Amino acid sequence: MPEEQSQTTMAVDELQAIIQRCQILEESDFRGEDFNLFQVAGQKCLEDGYAAQLLEVIQNEKNKVIIKNMGWNLISPLVRCILAYKQEDDKQEHCLKILDQLVQLCNPKELFLGLLEQIEQTSGEQVCPTVMLLLQPLQTVLLKLQNKKAYSVGLSLAMIMNQLTPLPVPYTKQQIQEDKLGLCRCCNAVVDFAKPFVNEVVKNMEKSSEYNNMELKEELLKFCMKSLKYPLLTAQLEQLEGIEEHPFRHFATEIIDILQDIRELMPLVFLHHKGRRSYWENQEFEDIERKNSADSLACLSYLMFVQHFGINCFPMVFSPSYLLQCNMTHIEVLLNRTEESMLSKGLDLFESCLLRMEDNSLSHQYLEFRDFINVPQDLVKVMTLCPIEHLRKKSLNMLQLFIDKFDAEGKYTLFRCLLKTSNHAGVQGYIIQKIKDQIHLSLTKAHDNVWFTGHHLISLLDLVLFLPEGAETDLLQNSDRIMASLNLLRYLVIKDCESDNQTGVWTILAKIEKNFLKPLHVGLNMSKAHYEAEIKNKKENRREANKSNTVCSLTVSEEKMPAMTTEMQLQVLHSALFTFDLIESVLARVEELIEVKVKAVMAENI
Repeated sequence: MPEEQSQTTMAVDELQAIIQRCQILEESDFRGEDFNLFQVAGQKCLEDGYAAQLLEVIQNEKNKVIIKNMGWNLISPLVRCILAYKQEDDKQEHCLKILDQLVQLCNPKELFLGLLEQIEQTSGEQVCPTVMLLLQPLQTVLLKLQNKKAYSVGLSLAMIMNQLTPLPVPYTKQQIQEDKLGLCRCCNAVVDFAKPFVNEVVKNMEKSSEYNNMELKEELLKFCMKSLKYPLLTAQLEQLEGIEEHPFRHFATEIIDILQDIRELMPLVFLHHKGRRSYWENQEFEDIERKNSADSLACLSYLMFVQHFGINCFPMVFSPSYLLQCNMTHIEVLLNRTEESMLSKGLDLFESCLLRMEDNSLSHQYLEFRDFINVPQDLVKVMTLCPIEHLRKKSLNMLQLFIDKFDAEGKYTLFRCLLKTSNHAGVQGYIIQKIKDQIHLSLTKAHDNVWFTGHHLISLLDLVLFLPEGAETDLLQNSDRIMASLNLLRYLVIKDCESDNQTGVWTILAKIEKNFLKPLHVGLNMSKAHYEAEIKNKKENRREANKSNTVCSLTVSEEKMPAMTTEMQLQVLHSALFTFDLIESVLARVEELIEVKVKAVMAENI
């Protein structure tokens, strides 16, 4: 007899010996040693490729009591073998039949724990295959459970989602189509797994309007909230050409349907600000749950108001301003993230809310809400810090759209806030340009706008027409702001006659000269002298630098940039001088216009 056949015979014989010994015992007489011997022998049969013989043992009616008590011990080796065999392999088919038999015969409570243990122990590329293999058996076992069913369903869903969460979510069209780790298929399989329990809740709610068994409903709600955070918050949910049924859009539809079926969709959309009961005594755990809940609710609002999932049950009675107010918290949550998928969702949700509104229709009183101040500041951060160009551009567009929706006092208040909180010269220059546009509208309209003329405007100009550090201000760093301020002042001097003085600029002319024009003159002279001396020094040392091949290195955000040659350094210095010349020419023109206007008034008074 060959050695291989001998080893196999030994494994099967050992199993048969244990089975025969246990057949004569009462169920209550099974010992721990019997369980261990059964597991070892069964595992050896599986690993040696003799699943068919093991299947015969399990299907034998005489062994029903033994399998009921001991069969769950085979789950671990059985799962390993099923995943190891190829799909067409007869051995895998035998293993799948064994699994089905165990589900039918084993003690549900013990089998439940065995299945859950396998899901918990899997990792990496094996997560989705393992979960998808065990979902149907797990569902069957849960439906058999009589006690603690809601707890067991919740534990199963939580365990599954915890195992899936570390996996990267496919984002591009190619990644979604490949579904390398099987996450797309797995997520939708999990929804199918949950459906019988959703139906149970719905059935009980239909029986009684005062449905009191809230435990199962609460567990399903937790699952939906986790699903909104992962994978839906991270997923690309736009319709993609070439993908007939987008797996994550399908998953989102299913999650929204579950929330609607268990009557939690509208409460989540509108009543979340009242807060849900906390289950944690530990403050740290409570804070984590609150953050996770905020992410999930933000994703839910995006699904409803941007992608229009569940919009058919949405009551069309709310004003656009109220919907904006409800969503500002969610927009703030999304804009404070750095991931492209979440930032884009925040910008899309903001855009969707703003486009529902008429220009100039949003009351300044909304700026009393913290979110209405925080969101534009978050937009500025995205505009200036985000490395993704299309998100920076969209943030700028959303800031402009947000400004457009406010009434005059709201625009005024928002401009003051942004000028005080933004330290970015480009953003400050942009805001000053918008102030100029509002002043122009005020001066050209038939009716006066008190917020961009007179004493209100004077207060705003105090924030614009000054140098933060006087003559020592870094003019190159602040060039965008300075140029915008000079252009605004030039406009005011040209458009507003001293005799009318609608803007009040002539009232504060002396202050403007003291705080802005004179320090700017001094600063320009100092800066130009410094850069001209630097250019002269570079030119004198060019020959020595070339001989020694000396170069200048530059580091930005801990990343070393390409080395700068002397020629490149000179180019940068000349560019700075050109900026100073440009500022100086506009400054000269402003002073010339002021002088002409002042002389004209003096001539009239003589």
